[in-house]
Amino acid sequence: MSEFSRDGVQSWTESMSARDRIRAVTETLREPRSVNWISEQADAAWSTTNEELQDLVDQGQLRRVEAGETTRYQPDYTRLLFEEIRTLIEKNTREELRSELATITEEIEEWQATYDVETWEELEQSLADGDLTSAELWDRRDVIAFWRENEEDRRLIKHALELYSDVEAAREQMADVADPATS
Repeated sequence: MSEFSRDGVQSWTESMSARDRIRAVTETLREPRSVNWISEQADAAWSTTNEELQDLVDQGQLRRVEAGETTRYQPDYTRLLFEEIRTLIEKNTREELRSELATITEEIEEWQATYDVETWEELEQSLADGDLTSAELWDRRDVIAFWRENEEDRRLIKHALELYSDVEAAREQMADVADPATS
């Protein structure tokens, strides 16, 4: 996801509340941002933005970062990582995750063979070849983006598979506690 541009804000301004727009902006942050910046991107009043940011910090969804005399906010990346892993586990069976992992690995292996490289970084370096046509450059640029995305997905899926049994056990324990008649 990329951060919101001013043009992008206009299309969703009318359909969302100010607080929803603020939350939407904070979910896309790639670096710590100030209340002023977030307020401007969300097209929301400074006071509403400040209040919503404090609520998000209290809920553990944002972290406050002090940068000199300026306070900035960023997502709690650790929490986001675990939420992504939890979602993968809840929405997929172990076999589905294994299959997706195999599909991703096959795709990466195809790119490695096609471009005679081991990593997307090596493919990126090949963009400097003076012999490539513009179509080949665009193709490689697209493959690099997909390859990077696949590596991130592969990393998340591996984590999900590693934690699958633990999450299942925790769910069963919660179910047992919620239904005392079965214990």
